[in-house]
Amino acid sequence: MFEEILANVYRTEIPLPQSPLKALNSYLIKGQGRFLVIDTGMNRKECMGAMVSDLQRLSVDLNKTDFFITHLHVDHLGLVANLATETSKVYFNEREVSLVRSERSERRRYFGAIYESHGFPEAELEKAMASHPGRLYGPKHHIDFCILKEDDIIEIGDYSFRCIDTPGHSPGHLCLYEPKKKILVSGDHILSDITPNITFWTETDNSLKDYLASLDKVYALDVGLVLPGHGNIWHNHRTRITELQQHHQARLNELLSALKEGEKTAFQIAPYVSWDLDYSSWELFPPAQKWFAVGETVAHLRYLAENKIIQRRTKEQRILFSLA
Repeated sequence: MFEEILANVYRTEIPLPQSPLKALNSYLIKGQGRFLVIDTGMNRKECMGAMVSDLQRLSVDLNKTDFFITHLHVDHLGLVANLATETSKVYFNEREVSLVRSERSERRRYFGAIYESHGFPEAELEKAMASHPGRLYGPKHHIDFCILKEDDIIEIGDYSFRCIDTPGHSPGHLCLYEPKKKILVSGDHILSDITPNITFWTETDNSLKDYLASLDKVYALDVGLVLPGHGNIWHNHRTRITELQQHHQARLNELLSALKEGEKTAFQIAPYVSWDLDYSSWELFPPAQKWFAVGETVAHLRYLAENKIIQRRTKEQRILFSLA
């Protein structure tokens, strides 16, 4: 159910079944005869039922509703194609439009080959790709996006939001910042009690480097209230950013400790990392969670390699990492 957290700004939790995230924070802003929904949930009936029910309680007319999607992950984007009408604008970042519209089967094969080169066993890889939420719960038909870039403005009611380009968690992630009211809509860039997944992307050379730079950019903003994509709303964004910076340094140190025993693939290094999941051992991780873990491990290894702290080589079509 939508709760009013500021004047004409509402938050609701859209359920995310079978996801460790549990729920998405979707925000609704009322303007003069117009509405704006920020992030929507997955393209599945549980999300659709919750969203439609909550919008009806606030007498929201979808023919007078626009949408802002922070980034391409299906828990944020998946449902918007079912909600947008012919009179809706769907605001989105330019970098990720081609990824949303790309041929999914071809992209899965391409990523599958990359994960195999990092040591992911073929049988588990097939299960991971088959159960990946991006494959199961993404939008099923075309979306006409209204492209936004850094410093573009969305005006809605008494609010004037500026787009902040924050790549890292995804290649084109956008936050919204209201400077007069000191509000930051952070998407998955910063979360209060979860560390956002920073995986590797073929569209960027070093996603962890991008993410850390984006943290620095947001740190400089004057923020009084953070509205995140998941978890609790909170106030002190700089304290949380410092914690996230320390978290990634600790993760880098875990990778270096793993490599003290000799060269390894990313799949062999991933079990050495302290993952915040309720499984007693790496072997018990579901294939989809291993996919996310290995992706994040690769991103951190790329960061270390670019800084010449570790080195990589290819042997028998497998990428191996070792201390420099």
